[in-house]
Formats: sequence, structure tokens, C-alpha cells
Amino acid sequence: MTLYLQWIFFKINLLIENSMEARTQISEQIKSHLPKVKNNVSTLERIIMVTSGAYLLYNGLAKKEKNLTKSGIGGSMLLRGISGYCPVYDAVDHLKNDKAYNVNIRVSSVIDKPVGEVYSFWRNLENLPKFMNHLKEIRTFSNTQSEWTAKGPAGIGTLTWNAEIIKDEKDKFISWMSHTDAPVNNVGKVVFKPKGKGTELDITISYRAPLGIAGEGAAKLLNPFFEKMVNDDVQNLKSYLESGHK
Repeated sequence: MTLYLQWIFFKINLLIENSMEARTQISEQIKSHLPKVKNNVSTLERIIMVTSGAYLLYNGLAKKEKNLTKSGIGGSMLLRGISGYCPVYDAVDHLKNDKAYNVNIRVSSVIDKPVGEVYSFWRNLENLPKFMNHLKEIRTFSNTQSEWTAKGPAGIGTLTWNAEIIKDEKDKFISWMSHTDAPVNNVGKVVFKPKGKGTELDITISYRAPLGIAGEGAAKLLNPFFEKMVNDDVQNLKSYLESGHK
């Protein structure tokens, strides 16, 4: 199964790509005033920082009632992404002993198609890019092992990882987990239940928020956006199947 956290970040980036040029100009202005420091933040994490930080900062300041907590976290993330430096990483050896935070998402939907049809479509993982817009390709190596390729932020570049189906009962459920070397570790489960002549989907995802995303606070702030993105993909699946794959 997919690393939902990654593609949600990618979609967040799409929400603000219309302001890409302005954000780039601001980034260069800020960077020119920063002291020269060593880079100790990975490229992937810097992309996540700039994308999510800019979104949180804008979201926190755009409304009449300013959200200073959200704006503060967004500003901190944006600064870290632009500079490529994290003083906390430097001080505690990249936070090797710090704890990570699990964030859970649960989404349900009813699709007006029989359980067998919905299960079979999802179980063929190579079908998933048909309704998950962030995905470029999925290659299956065996009945349980697969390689996923996602489009990068703003469609630039790609990101590849491996995943494994760990439990699978026909027409009932599919459980998965990412490999240990995945950029964002996650586990998840999709349950298929008869609902009249249709199918109720119950999707549960648990991911470990990257330590660079300001820990638990930012993960909790972003969680509603993640859930909306998952909901959007489930609605894409619903439309795709109910329209006869048109």
C-alpha cells in the first residue's frame, strides 16, 4: 500500500503551487540574510519543510483570527527547509534518541458496487494510480511485494519505495506495511464490508511522523489536511468504479 503521508505532502504542494514564483523570491530573500551553516537536513525533508511550512504559515495568517501557534510552527519549518540546517539535529546527533509520533487516519465510504468487484480492483495494486493522482506507477514483483513510484512536488522528479502486503483475506480485508528503509514508515488496513448491494470501505492508516516535522504538534495540525486528501482519493475510486471505469 501507499505511503499516504508522502502523497498528501505532494498534494499540499499542489494547493500552493500557484504561488510558487512568489515563494521562491521570498525564500531567496530570507536565505540571503541567514548565516552560513552546514546542511544537516536531507533533500526530501527540506522539500517537506518548505511545502508544509509555507502552507501552515499562509493558513495561520490568512484568516481574520490569526493562529499564532500554526504560524509559528509553519515559520520554523519554512526556515529549516530554506536553510537546510536544524540546530536540534546538530545538538543531539540527529535526534537518534528522540521519540517519533504515530498519527492515525480513518476514512469510510460506501461504493455502489459488489464487495468482490471492489476488493478485486484494489487488490490489483497496479490499478491504484488510476484513482490516486499522486502515483505514477506501481510494479508488483510477487503476490505480496511491490514497488511504488510517486510524482514529486509540483510534478518535478519521482520518489520510489517498496511495500508489502502482510495479511489478505479475499473480499474482506487487505493489510500492508512499508519496508523499514521507507522515507516514512507506515502500516494500514482496508476492510471491505457488504452494504446492501454495495460495499463499505473502512480504511485505517497509521504513520510515524518524521522527526523533522516539528514532532507531535505539527503532525496533529496537519492531520485534518491528510484526512481530507485520503477522502478525496477514496471519492475518486468511488466515481471511477461507479461510472464503469469511464
